[in-house]
Amino acid sequence: MKCIICKQGETIAGKVSVTFERDGMTLVIKNVPAQVCANCGEEYVDEETTSRLIKTAEAAAKVGVQVDVREYVAA
Repeated sequence: MKCIICKQGETIAGKVSVTFERDGMTLVIKNVPAQVCANCGEEYVDEETTSRLIKTAEAAAKVGVQVDVREYVAA
């Protein structure tokens, strides 16, 4: 797909790290599948994966996690 940020690069499949910060909690999830622009590096995570990441972050916040680094595990 054409990058909507730089409008020049094409995206390629890759892995990225996603960081969530809220109310004193920091959660980093590594190796998240994404499309990454070959020109500018902009990252695009699909809707299903984003939904899973948000649920993971909400669950971590609910149990009082302050700082955590996790590996992404596909469903």
